Amino acid sequence: MATFEEQITKLEETVRLLERGDVSLDESLALFEQGIKLTKSCQEQLDKAEKKVKILINGEKEDFDVNEEQA
Repeated sequence: MATFEEQITKLEETVRLLERGDVSLDESLALFEQGIKLTKSCQEQLDKAEKKVKILINGEKEDFDVNEEQA
């Protein structure tokens, strides 16, 4: 899976293509679908990171690897 940063870059590129307005309806729908998937994936990664930060701030001990590969 791509990193958060790579996904944000791809999402920005997708938005730029849609904003240009010179793609067909089918292409626009495919780009929109791709954008939705990227947004959901990024949100999941952010939620995971937020959970880890809260655990670290609260000093709770939980079995997780801060550097675990994102799935």
